[in-house]
Amino acid sequence: MKSKFSHVLMLLGAVLAFVPIIAVDYLLDAYVQYREKAEAQRYVESISSHINSSAMDGVAALRQVIAASPSLCTATFVTNAQEAIEGGLNLKQFLVENLDGVQYCDAYGRVVDYSPLSQPLPVPGLTETMAVVKLGEMDMPALKLSQTFGETRRVSTFVPLLGQSESALNDTLPDAAMMRVTLTNGLSIVTLGDPTGFDRRQSSADYISAQGYAGQFPIKVEYALPFAMARSGYADLDVAFTFIACLASAVFLILNLSYVRRSRVPAFDLERAIERNEIKPYYQPVINLRTGELVGCEVLCRWEKRNGQVIPPGAFIDYAEVTGLAIPMTVSLMQQVRNDLGDLSRTLPNMKISINLFEGHFRDVGIVEDVQAIFGQSPISFRQLVFEITERRPLTNSMTTTSVISGLHALGARLAMDDAGTGHSNLAYLATLGVDVIKIDRIFVDMIKPGTTQVPVLDGLIAMAKDLDCEIVAEGVETEEQALYLRSRGVLHAQGYIFAPALKVGAFKELALALNSASNPQPRLEVVASAAA
Repeated sequence: MKSKFSHVLMLLGAVLAFVPIIAVDYLLDAYVQYREKAEAQRYVESISSHINSSAMDGVAALRQVIAASPSLCTATFVTNAQEAIEGGLNLKQFLVENLDGVQYCDAYGRVVDYSPLSQPLPVPGLTETMAVVKLGEMDMPALKLSQTFGETRRVSTFVPLLGQSESALNDTLPDAAMMRVTLTNGLSIVTLGDPTGFDRRQSSADYISAQGYAGQFPIKVEYALPFAMARSGYADLDVAFTFIACLASAVFLILNLSYVRRSRVPAFDLERAIERNEIKPYYQPVINLRTGELVGCEVLCRWEKRNGQVIPPGAFIDYAEVTGLAIPMTVSLMQQVRNDLGDLSRTLPNMKISINLFEGHFRDVGIVEDVQAIFGQSPISFRQLVFEITERRPLTNSMTTTSVISGLHALGARLAMDDAGTGHSNLAYLATLGVDVIKIDRIFVDMIKPGTTQVPVLDGLIAMAKDLDCEIVAEGVETEEQALYLRSRGVLHAQGYIFAPALKVGAFKELALALNSASNPQPRLEVVASAAA
């Protein structure tokens, strides 16, 4: 197999050497894709950041006015509301109404003319709700940010979705481009340009596109430009690229021959294994330390070769992450988990499926689209998904990372920190990411020896998780002493060889259904799907 792919590389080098125009088209297309994709992402992040900033300013002003007003609809309240509007760039109005929408007062003593365009939606991490409304004669829709006051009243502030009118924004778009702002439930808020072609595209290569999320608010921004339109602006580079391609193809052929002699190109083996679904999920049970019930499992991957050889993940996970193959491998695992556990999810509707993501996933918002495509029409709902963040590489604090995390949270999924304490996590880091579950690495569990009464490092991790109000799962539990120690510290869920090894899907289903039928009420099943053991 490796020899076959070596020959393919040699043939590819020869083709590029004698047909430079192919290289020209490919290189220029790749350059246009890279540059225009970056520009599209910057545009989307600019719009997303503006929406998030305006909304957060509105939340801050709403809280300030409520805190400074002992009671509503008084002179003090009106004065505070007017000062907030005068001091804010985007605030348009404050309104007090009851829960049925009957208006009591506002900042300027008149009826506030607005009509809702969406239902009020919760915002992860905030006590306020958000709704999209049409405010007066404003061309641009506005966000209505609301906070309950007592048991019968609601205080709201209104901020425009964007600082410009639709016509002004439309003038900034290139010809044939489109920009669309929607809620994460699919409700369209603002659409500039014609999205018909983008929605009906036959291939993702037909358009330069990008998407992002407005921080923690359930608002998605999409931008798309036909690739042909973007490509037409680079005609002047064709001649230069043709000359460069002639030189590059010759150099490529020489380097290719040298590389083939020195390497057996192992990447092809792993890539083909992913295509053939040779990377298989194995399921290790997770046990409730108080009741002994099965509460879930962690899905560990194994490379099952056609000759029967089974390769553990430690032999290829790091390589997959470095080469970028971890992304298609994760997609393959999600598809297999969907097929393996779809029927089981109907029997156990509270089943949680957790997928291990690598640092590279958080540099491309495409992972949110993958999750939507794989699980959108499956028996497994988004609320059953938990995504694990590995600690081996720290996440960059970028808009793209925030968009991925916000997008996953907006779908209803939860986030877990895998192997906590072994990498780059700290209290501030975990709080920033919005982690819901913390998994304690086995190296800390191994510190529990017979007769141990205190493990300061482990106890500190447990205390940190409790301070963050996170669920805790202990990994690598192998002795009764470890299980008892963890239980005494309030850790409810654990996994390890003391309970069971990783099982194939058939054996795991039998175990899950047997324990489910033996317990009353049904146990809560949490499935942790990861690409690393």
